[in-house]
Amino acid sequence: MIGFGDRLAHAVRTKGNPVCVGLDPRREQLPDGLRVDADASLESQANAFERFCKEIIDVTHSLVPVVKPQSAFFEELGPHGVMALARVCQYASSKGLMVVMDGKRNDIGTTATAYAKAYLGSGSQSPFASDALTVSPYLGSDSLEPFVQRCNQVGAGIFVLVKTSNPGSGFMQDLQCDSLSISERVADYVQSQSLQSLSAPDGFGCVGAVVGATYPEQLRSMRARMPNAWILIPGYGAQGGAASDVKHGMDERGLGAIVNSSRGIIFAYENSKYQALPTWQAAVERSTMDMIAALQA
Repeated sequence: MIGFGDRLAHAVRTKGNPVCVGLDPRREQLPDGLRVDADASLESQANAFERFCKEIIDVTHSLVPVVKPQSAFFEELGPHGVMALARVCQYASSKGLMVVMDGKRNDIGTTATAYAKAYLGSGSQSPFASDALTVSPYLGSDSLEPFVQRCNQVGAGIFVLVKTSNPGSGFMQDLQCDSLSISERVADYVQSQSLQSLSAPDGFGCVGAVVGATYPEQLRSMRARMPNAWILIPGYGAQGGAASDVKHGMDERGLGAIVNSSRGIIFAYENSKYQALPTWQAAVERSTMDMIAALQA
């Protein structure tokens, strides 16, 4: 079985870029033809979300290696939304994309094990067919162990929240604890687990980290602190992160990080830069290509 770290490296090399398209559907921002009224049934809204995400996948699957569905936007719609989320993940996988589920899950003991079984495992190995899952470390290292075990069993991965992109992240993550910040202590855990799950030839384990583009100097230090961990970098584009910021998350080979853009790609038709294009799908495609070019430059 090929480990998650090497599978992701192969996907990034094959597409020639580290772009991750975030699938964050919002009813009020859906393009004409898909937008439904606020009083529409939850089923109708879920169907619109599913169609929207699948059409994004259709125009980006040949360009990028990864998509990242945000589970909250689907869960807001109840059972219909959750079923739509599962179908979107399965569709992305069928198109050759790796799927990172952004669920920020965690708990202890058997509950953590249940989360891991629900989300981790491509194809028929899990209901949501996800290659990776974002997880929170703040219940302690024992809460992460079931996720790591599951990753090793099915060739999946996790991205542990280390230094997130939001302005208030320093409230907890920057606190000092025994000469280290909490984010540094979590990063050291991630690196240790990555080393234990290391696979050849690319030198990355199954345990990665989330480090935001909005803190480029910390991104640089975290790259050095976690040389064997993949980093998921949110905060590019709409949140203010630039290509010059996210480069600090790469190693000397240009590997080691995937860079997420959600609003900047999926709602590109709202950007005046792309409004001359004939369809919203064309705007998605062009904005994706522009991001790829910016990162390659």
